[in-house]
Amino acid sequence: MQKLLIQGGYPLQGEITISGAKNAALPLLCASLLTTDAIELSNVPELMDIVTMLSLLQQMGVVTRRKDHSKIELSTKDVSNPTAPYEMVKTMRAAILVLGPLVARVGEAHISLPGGCAIGLRPVDQHIKGLQAMGAEIAIEHGYIRAQASKLKGARILMDIVTVTGTENLMMAATLASGLTIIENAAREPEIIDLANCLNQMGAKISGAGTDIITIEGVEALHGVSYEVMPDRIETGTFLTAATTTTGEILLKKARAETLDAVTSKLLEAGALIDFDRDQIHLVMNKRPQSVSLRTAPHPAFPTDMQAQFMALNAIAEGTALITETIFENRFMHVQELKRLNADITVEGNTAVIKGIQQLDGANVMATDLRASASLVIAGLVARDETTIDRIYHLDRGYESIEKKLSSVGARIKRVT
Repeated sequence: MQKLLIQGGYPLQGEITISGAKNAALPLLCASLLTTDAIELSNVPELMDIVTMLSLLQQMGVVTRRKDHSKIELSTKDVSNPTAPYEMVKTMRAAILVLGPLVARVGEAHISLPGGCAIGLRPVDQHIKGLQAMGAEIAIEHGYIRAQASKLKGARILMDIVTVTGTENLMMAATLASGLTIIENAAREPEIIDLANCLNQMGAKISGAGTDIITIEGVEALHGVSYEVMPDRIETGTFLTAATTTTGEILLKKARAETLDAVTSKLLEAGALIDFDRDQIHLVMNKRPQSVSLRTAPHPAFPTDMQAQFMALNAIAEGTALITETIFENRFMHVQELKRLNADITVEGNTAVIKGIQQLDGANVMATDLRASASLVIAGLVARDETTIDRIYHLDRGYESIEKKLSSVGARIKRVT
């Protein structure tokens, strides 16, 4: 099993190029199921979740070809096996995103229920409810969702809760439904806008993406497209937070500042100096950070995927901060690991109280989920002596070559087996 070894105490200094967004690339890969034409996606990150999704699509009949490390061509003339088996779904919950495209394109889908998730409940009932409103017949049998529809019909769908994958699934399904579909209480994340932009370039008629009401006018067929995946806003936020925590200076290229306003405003509050220039973000931090309190909520509020990273920042900041998690009920598992580095954190319900201290101590810690892994990396970068992070396969699900990128800007970090 691989681990990361980090020698703390070195400010980050230099330039990093941001990779494509995992959470945008995954639904875009699934969109290939909606057309018989080939689609080409560029700026696709090399991550374990991408590998898993490609394997899932391949066993359904999608022909994939990697043209270079970040460009993939997908062709789906025939869907021979509209099934997502448990073995794949259990390792990557985003596999549920094949449900809508399969029902819309081939009229059936056989998708394993995702099962448990380390950070909390992620029910798929909104996906099912929306497809049923569009005329699909759905049954849950032996741990699988069995969906059938001769032809989906447009419908008005009111989401009970805001769900990103639910919005994406229903939006994709509605592109080939007959008539008009209106999704109310839709998620507003930038990745949904990216998916809508790609689908529109494929011939879909989608308006309102990025707002809480999305309207889709169904079309008979979609065609191929060449499309570039948006930059990863969570990777961007993670590196900005790491530079702030280590009192460094960093220039991020191929970044999109407007997708993470809530994060940059909190970094400014912590004392960072930030300049934005088209697709670049320049951050300078020349003093110990001030503590920043925050509350996670659906976009455009502070993202839950950045909560753990700010926990690490607050651990060494000046003052006391409150972090309230409203999205996932188990997303404080990194607290116990940060406390192994001597962080002063107490949890009361869904709120963590972090009292900043001058110096963390290196220790052996264990990653519990993807974003928790990133918080431990940031903490290790400022901790005294050496920190060893175990179970970094979590990290490889969402960060492309993170140790290489951090090494390029002065971090003392290496991967060992």
